Amino acid sequence: MTSISARLAALPGYPLAELPAIKRRLIAEGRDVIDLGAGDNDTPPPRVAVEALKAAIENPANSKYGFQQGHPAFRRAASDYVHRRFGHRFDPATELVPLIGSKEGLAHMPFAFLNPGDVAIVPEPGYQAYLGGTVLAGAEPHIAPLRADSGFLVDLDRMPASVLQKARLLFLNYPNNPTAAVASLEYLERVVAICRKHEIILAYDNAYCDIVFDGYRAPSIFEVPGADEVAIEFFSLSKSFSMTGWRIGFAVGRAPFVGPLTQVKTYTDTGPFLAVQEAGAAVLDKAEELTAPICAEIARRRDAAVPALRAAGFQVELPKAAMYLWVGLPSGVNSKAFARHALEVEGVLVLPGSAFGPAGEGFFRIALTVPAERLTESVRRLAKALAGVQGAGGESAA
Repeated sequence: MTSISARLAALPGYPLAELPAIKRRLIAEGRDVIDLGAGDNDTPPPRVAVEALKAAIENPANSKYGFQQGHPAFRRAASDYVHRRFGHRFDPATELVPLIGSKEGLAHMPFAFLNPGDVAIVPEPGYQAYLGGTVLAGAEPHIAPLRADSGFLVDLDRMPASVLQKARLLFLNYPNNPTAAVASLEYLERVVAICRKHEIILAYDNAYCDIVFDGYRAPSIFEVPGADEVAIEFFSLSKSFSMTGWRIGFAVGRAPFVGPLTQVKTYTDTGPFLAVQEAGAAVLDKAEELTAPICAEIARRRDAAVPALRAAGFQVELPKAAMYLWVGLPSGVNSKAFARHALEVEGVLVLPGSAFGPAGEGFFRIALTVPAERLTESVRRLAKALAGVQGAGGESAA
């Protein structure tokens, strides 16, 4: 009989595995479903990306293997973007690597730097690529719970010394998925200092740095002095430019960090499609212009949903960044039971907090991926779902 590996078996179910199947069934039945699950913008990709891709496809050279060298134009544009955005310059040839979306690079980090038995500090709730990459590489995850009373920040100051001594890799993500929390430069300075002291590599996931509101500016980890001694930073075109399916991103850092990740990729893939890299270059060259309307639209949606949720009795903060709302449930209400009831009975797909790890229990995530009026309607239905779960005595249902 065929059996899966112990490492794969050790991983929890992926949060987007079950609910979309229910969604498809409901739609087939003619139900009106509002999908607030995946962080997948409904706005179209920039016209400049589409036109650049069309032109790039006409060039037969772009249908060849890109390997890890990738497209020189993309490397140059990505390096220029980081310099414009954060004031830090990376050599496009040696300090930058194109990725098939930032998720791929993040998941490959443990393969580049960890041995069996080494520890990676993994935030929870958090992006599943951190845990998945760590476990599949044979390393040991140390779960760092993100708590509301500490601003959903990884609290390294309270972490046991024994963990810090064994840890070789720390995943950090601000603006955060799923909580939408942000981190100050002062906090990041403390993190970098601890990483330098304990020789911990910092994988900084900055996928949401351009989705910001109300004048907030998300920093790069490299704005912290000394970060280049310990950090590699990951960027994605998925959220900022509504290009999730294009699978294009990049990482920057000094050669000792970028080089091993690149080497892992030589054994696992041949790089992003060159035509997509050419389109990515066109987008990054106009990043500031292109992200402004996307941020404005997500802000409008946030400003419609948050007051409606509060009026309906939910607890939710007004986020400064990212495209999510991390919504608190009343004490005792199980997030998975609530999410399933919300979908099957009320036709609203949200992700239960527990899907991001046990520390996410007590919350659910809303992705701001539908227009404001649909968000308002979804909140009306979610309020009914909450009443239904509480009235049915399903508070502790799994």
